Amino acid sequence: MPRIPPPWNALELREREVANRTLPKAGSARAESRMGSDMALQSWPGSGPAMPAPSRNWEGIGNLNGVLPPDTQGDVGLNHYVQWVNLSLAIWDKSGTLVYGPVDGNTLWQGFGGPADGSNDGDPVVLYDRLADRWLISQFALPNYPGGPFYQYIAVSQSPDPTGSWYRYAFKVSDTKMNDYPKLGVWPDGYYMSVNQFDSAGNWAGAGVFAFDRAKMLAGDPSASFITFDLYAVDSGYGGMLPAQVVGPVPPPEGAPCPFAEVDDDAWGWPQDQLSLWQFHADWTTPSNSTFGLSGDPNFVLQTAPFDSDLCSFNACVTQQGVGSTLDTLSDRLMFRLDYLNFGDHQTLATCHTVDADGTDHAGVRWYELRDSGSGWSIYQQGTYAPDSEHRWMGSVGMDKAGDLAVGYSVSGTDLYPSIRYAGRVPGDPLGQLSQAEQTFATGAGAQTHSSGRWGDYSTMSLDPADDCTFWYTQEYYALTSSAGWQTRIGSFKFPECTPATGPLVTAQGLPTAGVAPLAVTFTASVSRGQLPYTYAWTFGDGSSGSGASVSHTYAAHGTYEARVTASDGAGATSSSSVYVSATVPPPVITFAKKVPNPLRLKVSGSNFHTNFTLMVNGNPIRAAYKNSTLVMGKGANLKMMLPKGTAVSLTIRNNDDGGISAPLLYTR
Repeated sequence: MPRIPPPWNALELREREVANRTLPKAGSARAESRMGSDMALQSWPGSGPAMPAPSRNWEGIGNLNGVLPPDTQGDVGLNHYVQWVNLSLAIWDKSGTLVYGPVDGNTLWQGFGGPADGSNDGDPVVLYDRLADRWLISQFALPNYPGGPFYQYIAVSQSPDPTGSWYRYAFKVSDTKMNDYPKLGVWPDGYYMSVNQFDSAGNWAGAGVFAFDRAKMLAGDPSASFITFDLYAVDSGYGGMLPAQVVGPVPPPEGAPCPFAEVDDDAWGWPQDQLSLWQFHADWTTPSNSTFGLSGDPNFVLQTAPFDSDLCSFNACVTQQGVGSTLDTLSDRLMFRLDYLNFGDHQTLATCHTVDADGTDHAGVRWYELRDSGSGWSIYQQGTYAPDSEHRWMGSVGMDKAGDLAVGYSVSGTDLYPSIRYAGRVPGDPLGQLSQAEQTFATGAGAQTHSSGRWGDYSTMSLDPADDCTFWYTQEYYALTSSAGWQTRIGSFKFPECTPATGPLVTAQGLPTAGVAPLAVTFTASVSRGQLPYTYAWTFGDGSSGSGASVSHTYAAHGTYEARVTASDGAGATSSSSVYVSATVPPPVITFAKKVPNPLRLKVSGSNFHTNFTLMVNGNPIRAAYKNSTLVMGKGANLKMMLPKGTAVSLTIRNNDDGGISAPLLYTR
């Protein structure tokens, strides 16, 4: 049977009311549902103690922009929680005190000067980069929708404080394919992203995957670029992928490729129900040597316990109290995120998706823990949580440093308004079971009546880097019945078995982190926790090293460098942190420009012109060879056509190797 691309959800702009695109596969999917109960079904509540009650629980952002669905998303850092929903952003301290916003999500790009600065198009992602103690936020930008070009806007905080300054980027990801449903993950060598692609007519155009140059972005280097693979020609059925997100105190092994995963239903033409895993190797020295999977196909195909992803033929299916309106399950893909933890003797990936639990269009959460103990990825345990007649869907899974697993989700039924709950397990529980009894974050008091049925499209469970034990969850609910008056909650909880670390926690900072070489940088390290005294060992990324809580170093050559400090406490425990530095050469300088006869040409003179540079004339790039600081372009007739007399002229030079840009030279021709 040929594989049929899943019914990927199309773009939701402005009112975000575009229905899910259901492709012709419903017949085979419905036939599968007659198998009855899910083969990994847990149809009973947890037999262990109740999940811990929320330790924090406050109201998040509501529907301030008149959109549906909210795309509820957020993450936690050492001192803050950042939430971004369609189309607003806000920041709290961890006690629940609002310290910034809510503001429109594109506020951080005001004055940026990018190609889509006025866009606030949504599909937001917020991630805490614990490897650098920084923040990443991103949304797609579609200024000419449904036509291209299509952009991904990404901002990286310049410090651990998300209320401070940000490095801002606008990446043009395609001229012809829209980057829908972008999902990002932090990995040591890059910020990785998956997208579902559509052409300008709304037709499915395959999966796309990206790696962005994390080191340069952390340093604010304007030459940061990306590596991408378009998988449509490999297999048009690939899509709905997730990149891994590093959590927990131990980073991945050095040089390890970033995992990507997707779920595949045999009703879509695959030989079995399965999880497919790819490994993305990004080579920033020679990008053409980068690889994604095995020539685009997965490195690992893991057969799962049989499941049925079809709920109500992929239409809105979840019932609600007091109304006939039903809600969408988005059961054709994995739910955000794909969390990665390194336990030393094994590595773990945790994720989930929504399934029909018993063949009656009854939504349940299928969750997974994958492990790699050195011989490749395999399914360590899996389960489908549907302990009663209520629907559970739109889940998100997390794991703490002790191996405790938590699943948050929406829950609703004919006698229950959409609410927020979570369940979990500890390592000693039977495999495949959420034995810790369900707990409630928020009990809904209203239903959604909008005809689209849109819900989600995702939620987020995240792990607190301050102790690697506390989970934070954000999800939508309704306090009053309305068409689209959704609200959100943010809260936290912790398994009592998880003990916070007692060793040092070090944070590195550098000032400045970008400038012209030779660049003198002062580095400082601050430590919380652990036993006195502390010692500090630095490596600066250029072969040099140093010691002490405060140290200075000068970078002589152009490049992007990782300065890394390892702090040791009096008990011998260690912790490491990095800061990235971008050293550039002086930018080009234009001293004069004039017409020169025989032959007629424009002569632009100055200094610091590199071998490969671009001349911008009124915003139009003109490439030329380096000739003794003289740029020769065209002939008089061509120049006259481009720049008629009386034209205001702005000339700039950009060195293409390091991104250095001259101040403009202004004159009237």
